[in-house]
Amino acid sequence: MQGKEYIGLSHVSGPIIIVRGVRDVGFDEMVEITDPGGSARTGRVMEVMDDIVIVQVFGSTRGLSISSTRVRFVGRPLELEVSRDMIGRVFNGLGEPIDGSPKPFSTRRMNINGMPINPTSREYPRDFIQTGISAIDCLNTLVRGQKLPIFSGSGMSHNPLARQIVRQAKLVGEINEEFIIVFAAIGIKHDDAEFFRRGFEETGTLNNVVMFLNLADDPSIERLITPRCALTAAEYLAFYEDIHVLVILTDMTNYAEALREIASAREEVPSRKGYPGYMYSDFASSYERTGKIRGAKGSITQLPILTMPNDDINHPIPDLTGYITEGQIVLSRELHNRGIYPPVNVPRSLSRLMKDGIGKGKTRPDHPNLQSQLYAAYANVQSIRSLASVIGEEELSEIDRHYLEFGEHFENDFLGQNANEDRSIEETLDLGWKMLSYLPETELHRVTEDEIREYYAAART
Repeated sequence: MQGKEYIGLSHVSGPIIIVRGVRDVGFDEMVEITDPGGSARTGRVMEVMDDIVIVQVFGSTRGLSISSTRVRFVGRPLELEVSRDMIGRVFNGLGEPIDGSPKPFSTRRMNINGMPINPTSREYPRDFIQTGISAIDCLNTLVRGQKLPIFSGSGMSHNPLARQIVRQAKLVGEINEEFIIVFAAIGIKHDDAEFFRRGFEETGTLNNVVMFLNLADDPSIERLITPRCALTAAEYLAFYEDIHVLVILTDMTNYAEALREIASAREEVPSRKGYPGYMYSDFASSYERTGKIRGAKGSITQLPILTMPNDDINHPIPDLTGYITEGQIVLSRELHNRGIYPPVNVPRSLSRLMKDGIGKGKTRPDHPNLQSQLYAAYANVQSIRSLASVIGEEELSEIDRHYLEFGEHFENDFLGQNANEDRSIEETLDLGWKMLSYLPETELHRVTEDEIREYYAAART
């Protein structure tokens, strides 16, 4: 499509240009911008008001002339060329190959903004995804079609955790079902990008991954495109190629900062902490592209990762994310400082869909009761530690000391595991019973007598 071309700009501000006298242009339409020297760059329409169009430029606006810059509206939104050949490849934030190989052969282009899944066509998530990480698989189970964010903090071990999940995540019990990872890094440093890329290549994981890399020195507008490109690739693979896809987005805080930067350049009225008022709906436009569609063989599961500014879970970024998603896995600064990996904060973590993805025929019949008992016991540990800090550990009862022993083993042996350790769900559940064996049988109120005879007795031998 040829599109319409205009010469001259009305205004340039940061990554934003304004063009006047424009007709028949749509929101999100792609734009080609050519400076007086013939250098070309791209952008997209952000806002249309009568004959005034605001365009967001992908890259620097340096060198653009007010009088002679040429702007061509191409008549279509930003699209991604998609194909099955994307698996095993590395792309930049705009979906262009950066691994030295030619562009994958494609016969289909898809709008990166996607299409919302009609709620009436959604199928309820019920199928377990094994990550090989006990704190997730047993206590905060990931279910196929779920969106389950990881709330971390600056300097904590979310990058090794993301790499471990990419390497270990798998379907269990369904050998004929294909499963791949779409991994999108948003605004990360070069050494972090190399950490992920080298880690996937050395273990052979990259052969099962579609990787999108947006670096910290890339244009901020590209950060807004990266997750949309990743989710578009996931939608094609899930709903056209019948593949089960796990999408990992890190770091959504960088995405939110780019959103605030662009909103400021457009001189929009800020909301909480300077973020735009539409950040909730913008987040939802990405998070809600997750799920299972009735009648479709593939599915999309999403694990967005974000760093909470100042470890504040009430900050707008984690706060709005928590409203949209189905739970959260929160990492603990205290456990991280003690060298426990992954430092999952059990009391503050939750998977709202896990009850339908565990139990008989999915993981193991004892899983629901075991999970509940471990949660209850660990919650009691927190209370006893608080009491011990006041009256002294020597004044505690014998039962309280058993709970303290349980807490130490639970944190070091159950939550803590090696970054290369891939535990099956059977190993994780057996280890959970081993943790309960440090408590007297009289303290087990959430498991059945049959489960105590079968698993608790075996764990104590």
